[in-house]
Amino acid sequence: MLQTPAKERAKQAAQPVGREQSAGRGLSLDQPLHAALGRMTAGVSPVALALAYTDWAQHLLMSPDKQVELVEKAAGKWRRYLEYCPRAWSDAHCEACIEPLPQDKRFAGDPWQVWPFNAIYQGFLLGQQWWHNATTAVPGVSRHHEEVASFVARQMLDMVSPANFPASNPEVLKATLDTGGQNLVRGAANFIEDWQRTVRGEPPASMEDFEVGRNLAVTPGKVIFRNELIELIQYAPQTDKVHPEPVLIVPAWIMKYYILDLSPENSLVKYLVEKGHTVFMISWKNPAAEDHDLGMEDYRRLGVMAALDAVTAIAPGKPVHGVGYCLGGTLLSIAAAAMARDGDDRLATLTLFAAQIDFTEAGELTLFIDEAQVSFLEDIMAEQGYLDTRQMAGAFQLLRSNDLIWSAMVQSYLMGERQPMFDLMAWNADATRMPARMHSEYLRQLFLNNDLANQHYCVDGRPVSLRDIRIPMFAVSTLSDHVAPWRSVYKVHARTNADVTFVLSNGGHNAGIVSPPANNRRYHQIATRDDLAAYLDPDAWQARATHHDGSWWPCWQGWLADHSAEPVKPPGLGAPCKGYRPLADAPGAYVLVR
Repeated sequence: MLQTPAKERAKQAAQPVGREQSAGRGLSLDQPLHAALGRMTAGVSPVALALAYTDWAQHLLMSPDKQVELVEKAAGKWRRYLEYCPRAWSDAHCEACIEPLPQDKRFAGDPWQVWPFNAIYQGFLLGQQWWHNATTAVPGVSRHHEEVASFVARQMLDMVSPANFPASNPEVLKATLDTGGQNLVRGAANFIEDWQRTVRGEPPASMEDFEVGRNLAVTPGKVIFRNELIELIQYAPQTDKVHPEPVLIVPAWIMKYYILDLSPENSLVKYLVEKGHTVFMISWKNPAAEDHDLGMEDYRRLGVMAALDAVTAIAPGKPVHGVGYCLGGTLLSIAAAAMARDGDDRLATLTLFAAQIDFTEAGELTLFIDEAQVSFLEDIMAEQGYLDTRQMAGAFQLLRSNDLIWSAMVQSYLMGERQPMFDLMAWNADATRMPARMHSEYLRQLFLNNDLANQHYCVDGRPVSLRDIRIPMFAVSTLSDHVAPWRSVYKVHARTNADVTFVLSNGGHNAGIVSPPANNRRYHQIATRDDLAAYLDPDAWQARATHHDGSWWPCWQGWLADHSAEPVKPPGLGAPCKGYRPLADAPGAYVLVR
């Protein structure tokens, strides 16, 4: 019997992580070798890098026109630079021959505009631009390998930036002269402390100032359900009456849930309950080696659907506002599509925070995702049972290496100044692991194959379609998101048949979502498209959408209220008669596991 592509993919996804051993072989050498390499490369496949380099280098070698172009560009840059240097020596305010990229703040200080440092950083930027030209638009190079080659070149250049060395960084030199070298002494002490903490597996310095349950995740509530994968928190009402439709939040399991319940002034949960909403939050278990066989279907069934069963038991007869953040939003979309297919109408609305449902343009994170890289990761995970927090964090840090690695090192080790710890930074350091099977399925089915967008993703053995989702949707994206680029999130318009209210906020993947109204540096654009309207491309939408100063939270809360009935008496905490009795105070036990 022939199988449909969707069923075949589902069958493949049900197979254990890792490749089968060859017939007659009782010993696998691949996995221990790849695991050992992974420990040295932070999970990056050397084969994947070699393939990208070879593709780029061989095609460049066979492209004399491109070579001539690069020679001409190099000559032109040298000419501009040699003309600039005498001007820069006599006039510190002369016009630069190249401007840094908008996001590059390394050379923004006044000391960099003085000779010879202005000449030093201008030469670096010209070289950086040339290498971008050299690694892009080479005829014949695949798009993925071109992106990898350009990314690696940028990482190597960032490593040797003049900002990273005391002798070529005027701000470090000034601090050294002003303090008699004490900045370097403090920096050395900071380095030793960080190294010791890393070796001992301890959290970063100043993390002890932030503690879950003391000054993080302190919104009152109860754990009213627990299974092998989740704890479900129901937050205590803060108003006499609440909207009858409860809000169920599904965070990503790559992060601890309290990103949405940080310190009280930055807590979205607190904001919602004070506005008269009954809020439930999933707190995912931090998986260990014994959880290696948990898959995407387990996360849907034991996570979203189990939580939804509990919420509807506590608030019977009331449709639920489903909210998903990042990977949690992707999973919630899968669940919503399956529910729509099966006639389950328990969702009133669907809200997605920085969540992708189409992965064709998933941004720089795809640099780490191809067949060679995924296969390499599968062997690493097969040995340890999960993707380690350091392997995951390293990939995210590389996407913003200037800000998260090199600038931080300069500040801490050369300037001798610790960046003050704050709630979002403390949360970011509290990383989680990912089960081997789930991560493999996620990478293959969503990133590599884009099964969800192509109607090939199967739930209960049958494919689901996002076009079956007809409930109102609210999607939030952020301008500087390196994990879920806003144009990728925008694809929700093309992939669903729902009324979509779309928000584009300033900020990044996390800071753009944690956007309390008191933060006066925030702004956003917002527009609603009904299901019958013609498609509008992202750039056209951005040109037309209404601009608002301030947080998007009030807009979303108003939207929730507009899709809710009149307030009523709050439900009780849990429903003991239905098997959902309060088990513990929020934040629960799962969130405390490191």
